[in-house]
Amino acid sequence: MTRLLHVVGAQVSPVPGDPDATLDKLAHDARTIRAAFPKAQLYLFPELYLSGEHPFRHPVRVDGVRHRIPGPLTERLGEIARRARRWLCPGSIYEAAGRKTYNTALLFAPDGTLVTTYRKLFPWMPWEVSDPGERPPPVVDIPRVGRAGMMICYDGWFPEVPRSLALQGAEVILHPTLTSTPDREEELVLARANAIANQCFVLNVNASLQVGGGRSIGVDPEGRVLFEGGDGEELFSEVLDLDRVRTVRERGTRGLNRLLWQLEEHGPAAVRPKVARGRRPR
Repeated sequence: MTRLLHVVGAQVSPVPGDPDATLDKLAHDARTIRAAFPKAQLYLFPELYLSGEHPFRHPVRVDGVRHRIPGPLTERLGEIARRARRWLCPGSIYEAAGRKTYNTALLFAPDGTLVTTYRKLFPWMPWEVSDPGERPPPVVDIPRVGRAGMMICYDGWFPEVPRSLALQGAEVILHPTLTSTPDREEELVLARANAIANQCFVLNVNASLQVGGGRSIGVDPEGRVLFEGGDGEELFSEVLDLDRVRTVRERGTRGLNRLLWQLEEHGPAAVRPKVARGRRPR
C-alpha cells in the first residue's frame, strides 16, 4: 500500500504584540485548513509564530512569552490538534526551563497528545536570545505512514542536523523557519541541498511579511521543488509519497547516487574520524 502523507504548510504571521490573539488565529487557521483540505493529515506552522512578536527586534524581550512544557499553552494546542483530529506542528515557542530559555518545536498527535519536543541546537547567533539545545533532533513514527524528523530554521545551515535525522530514518523533515533577512535566498538553496544529500522530503515553512520574508519551500528527495511561496500569507497543500524516499535511497538519485547506503557501508572514517593520540582537532 502506498504511504501518503498529506501536509499543509501555513505561511502566516502573528497578530503583532498579542500572543493570545495569535493563538486564536492558529486555532482559526486549523479550522480553515480542516475545511479546505479535509484529507490533510499534518499542519505545519512557522518558527516562534506563537510569540506574537518579531523575535529579532531589539531589545528582545521574551519574559512574557516563555512557557513551561507541559503547561497551559501546550494544553490548548493539544486541544486544537484533538478538535482537528490531525497532527499539528505549531512551529516553535520560547520554553522556560529554569534560568534557560529554549526555542522549542512541538508536535502533537491527532488525539491531542504532545508526542515530542525539540530544542533548537543552533540559535542564530548573536541575534537570537535562546540557549542551544542539548539533545539530538527527534524522529517520530506516524502510524501506517512513515517517519518525520524536526529541525528549526538556522539548524538547516548545519548539515549534521538533517543528516542525523536521515540516519534515524526520517523520510520527511519538518522545518519551521523565521527568516526576514536577505539570506533567505541561500536558505532556499540549502533546503534543496539538504533534501538531495539526505534523500528525503524537506518542508521549510517561513512566516509571511512583515515578521518573516515568506518564500516557504517544499522539496522532494531528489531536490525538485514542490512549492515555493511568495511573501504574503499562503497555505501550501502537498501530498508526499513516502515510498518515493525508499525508492530513491535504494536505487539512487536519478538511479545513480545511493548516498545513505554508501555512507552506512563504507563511510565510517568520514563520520567517525580518528584523532592522533595526544592531539585534538583544531
